[in-house]
Amino acid sequence: MISTPGGHIRAIARTVEADPGPLIAEYDATQRTPGPVTAVDLFRPVTPVRLRERRRVNWAAALGLALVAAVGFGAYQVISSTRHPPAAVPAARTGPAIHRHTGRATPRPSPAATPVSGPYAHKVAVRLVAIEDCWVEFTTPGGGYLFQSYVAGGTSKAWSFRHAVAMRLGNPGGITLTVDGKNPLPPGTSHPITLSLGLNGKISS
Repeated sequence: MISTPGGHIRAIARTVEADPGPLIAEYDATQRTPGPVTAVDLFRPVTPVRLRERRRVNWAAALGLALVAAVGFGAYQVISSTRHPPAAVPAARTGPAIHRHTGRATPRPSPAATPVSGPYAHKVAVRLVAIEDCWVEFTTPGGGYLFQSYVAGGTSKAWSFRHAVAMRLGNPGGITLTVDGKNPLPPGTSHPITLSLGLNGKISS
């Protein structure tokens, strides 16, 4: 005779004088024997197989990656150019040139010297210090009147012109005159005199 769990439960219940019905029902609820397995259950997969859906291309992510790559490449180019400065351009040769066919040295022409402008290249600076009273008249080189000035003894005046002028002095012996840093009056001059004052310090009487 094969004993079953229900028979054991009934035997124990009779021993302790208890009702075996509720105990057998609780045992069946917790330890229920699985039902018979069919052929359909054998070929049914444990977990359902999900068919892979075709993924859509995320164009926004692709464009973002391309933009990041372009910015990184540009930054690399800038850093590389700053780390490697351009090579210095060799200075122009000033020595004699060697002819390719004859092998003779041909002297190179020296660069033309640039004339240096003097301090009075573009103006005529006149300064007069009067020891005695003196009158002064300025005209153009062609005789056109510009203006007159009276300089009292013990005073001084200065004028500056952007063009050549003619200057007539009424009392050259009673003054000290400086034109473009030079004294243009001949020694011992006492009578009225007219001076031609040009640019670049050109002075003639």
